[in-house]
Amino acid sequence: MTSTRAPRAAIILAAGQGTRMKSPLPKVLHPVGGRAMLDHAIDAAEALGCERIIVVVGNHSPEVRAHVSKRLGEAAIAVQDPPIGTGHAVRAAEAAMAGFTGQVVITYGDVPLLKAADIEPVFASTDGVTVIGFEARDPGAYGRLVMDGDTLAAITEAKEASAEVLAITACNSGVMAAPSALLFELLAEVRNDNAKGEYYLTDVVELARRRGEPTRVVFAGEDAVMGVNAQAELAVAEALFQSARREAFLAAGVTMPDPGTVHFSFDTEVGGGTTIEPYVVFGPGAKIAGGARIRSFSHVEGARVAAGAEVGPYARLRPGADLGEGAKVGNFVEVKNVRMGPGAKANHLAYLGDGEVGAGANIGAGTIFCNYDGFFKHRTTVGEGAFVGSNSSLVAPVTIGAGAMVGSGSVITRDVESGDLALARGKQETLPGWAKRFMETMRAKKAAKAK
Repeated sequence: MTSTRAPRAAIILAAGQGTRMKSPLPKVLHPVGGRAMLDHAIDAAEALGCERIIVVVGNHSPEVRAHVSKRLGEAAIAVQDPPIGTGHAVRAAEAAMAGFTGQVVITYGDVPLLKAADIEPVFASTDGVTVIGFEARDPGAYGRLVMDGDTLAAITEAKEASAEVLAITACNSGVMAAPSALLFELLAEVRNDNAKGEYYLTDVVELARRRGEPTRVVFAGEDAVMGVNAQAELAVAEALFQSARREAFLAAGVTMPDPGTVHFSFDTEVGGGTTIEPYVVFGPGAKIAGGARIRSFSHVEGARVAAGAEVGPYARLRPGADLGEGAKVGNFVEVKNVRMGPGAKANHLAYLGDGEVGAGANIGAGTIFCNYDGFFKHRTTVGEGAFVGSNSSLVAPVTIGAGAMVGSGSVITRDVESGDLALARGKQETLPGWAKRFMETMRAKKAAKAK
C-alpha cells in the first residue's frame, strides 16, 4: 500500500532589522555563492516540494518585499509590523496560510547553507512539534535542547539556564515543523511576559507538551544551520559554501591545482576533465564542459565554454559568451553576448560584444566590436575562417564574410564579402630627413633657453 505524503508548506522569517550588518543592503539580500541568502532559503523550500511558501517581511525593508514579490508573487508575502519576536512573526503568516491543512516548517532568510536534505527529516512525523537541533562546538549563547529520553522536554535560553543545562551541547537551530492547525493554536497561547516583551516561537514546545503532543528533535550539522547576522559571519558562510563546492568539483574529476583560490557561484556547472587554474572567479550562470581549460585570473559569468576550449589568463566572459569546441579567448580579452565557433580565436587584448565569430576565424590583438551607438546595441558577424588584423575596429552592424581579411588598423563600417580584403586606413607618407631636422632644431632651442 502506498502512503500519501501530507501537503507541505514553509514559512520563511525575513523581517529582521539586520542592523549588525551595517549595510544599506537588507541582511537577507546579501549574497552567498552569488545568490541572496533569502533565495537559498526559498530554494530549499521548493526542493522540499512545499506547495505554499510564505515569506514574512518587515515594512522597514521594501527591497525585501520587492524581491519576494518578483520571485513568488504578492500572495507569498506576510508583513510583521512591528517586529516583536519570532512567534509573532510566524503568526503574521497565519492569514496567508488560511486553508492549508498539511505540515508547516519554519525556516529563516539568513540561514543560507540549510538544504532540503537537512530539513527533510522534520516531515518524518505528521503530529506534534519537531525541532532541528545541532551539536555545537561552542554552545555559548545558543538555546539548549533539554531532552527527556527521546523527547524534547524544553528549549532553554542560555541566559535563563542553570549550570547543568549550560553543560548541554545540543542546541536549538530555530527551525521547527508542526501541523498547520496545531502550530497556530499553540502560537495563540504564547505570551510575552518576558524581559523583552516578545513572543517566542520556542514557547510552543512547552505548550505542546502540556497538551500531550509529541515533541521531537532531529539533528543537522552545525554549519548547515549557521545564521548570518554580521559581515564576519557572512564571510564565514561564503567560505563554507566555497569549500563544499570545491570538494564536490574535485570529486567529480575537475583539476584545480590550488582550489582555495577558485570561487564558484551557486549554479556553476563544470564537467569532469576540466582544468581550472588558480585565481578564477565564476559568477552566476557559468557552464563549463568537460575538457575545457580556464586559466588564471579569469572571470566567467553567464557564459558557456565547450570541451577543449581555453579561456585566459586574464580573460573575462560576460553573459551570452558562448565558446565552441577548441575556441580560444586569451589574455585581456572580453567577450559579451558573442558566439564563437569551433576553433575560433581571439588571443590578445580584444573586446567582442554582441555578435558571432565563425569557426576557425582569427581575431587580431586590439580588435574591437564597436557595438553601441550611444542608444542601441548592434551585432557584428565574422564568418568562418576570416582573419581580422590587429588594432581593427568593426563598427556594427557589420558582417565580415567567410574567408575574408581585414587589414591591421582598419575601421570597417561596411560589410566585407567572402574572400575579400578590406583596408580602411590613411595612406602612409614618408618625409625624408624631416625627423632629423626637427630634432636638431628643437635641441638647439632647448639649449638656448637653458643659457
